[in-house]
Amino acid sequence: MGALISALLYSIIFFLNDLVTEAVKYDLGVSWIYLPAGLRLLLILIFGLAGAIGIAVASFAISYFGVFPTDLVTCIGIGLISGFAPLLAKWVVVSNIPINNDLSNLSLQKIVFCVVVYAFMSAGLHQIWFELRDLESGSLDHFLVMFVGDIAGSILLIAIIKYSIDLLKRSKPKHD
Repeated sequence: MGALISALLYSIIFFLNDLVTEAVKYDLGVSWIYLPAGLRLLLILIFGLAGAIGIAVASFAISYFGVFPTDLVTCIGIGLISGFAPLLAKWVVVSNIPINNDLSNLSLQKIVFCVVVYAFMSAGLHQIWFELRDLESGSLDHFLVMFVGDIAGSILLIAIIKYSIDLLKRSKPKHD
């Protein structure tokens, strides 16, 4: 169930991001603000491997049937990196700092650490793959933009979620 939820949510946020951030796209697959990055990390923190599988499948489908060349190997690699880079980042983070399975001890410092580690791994692995597959967007410049875009998108998505939760809390009637 976690894989299905992850695939659906990731696809929705990907296409929504594509609509609202068109003006800040840098190149194919590279944007200054990438909201799905924050969702990838959140889904991995919640669903673990199932989240990675859902993201990988959705990312493959989006790549293969979307804007990337319909080269099967390239799109499989993009899907695997999209799904498993955040899982790899989670393993790096939790082996260095304790994060409860229910995320109850997730502090701002831990979130920032997770976001930076994830953004570095995701941008790095994507750019290496793009370079290996001889795609135009494989370069240091694209790495830097993707790294910044993943951080900006993650922070923005986390802020939107936090603000939404706060609004819901305030709108609930208080019982004495």
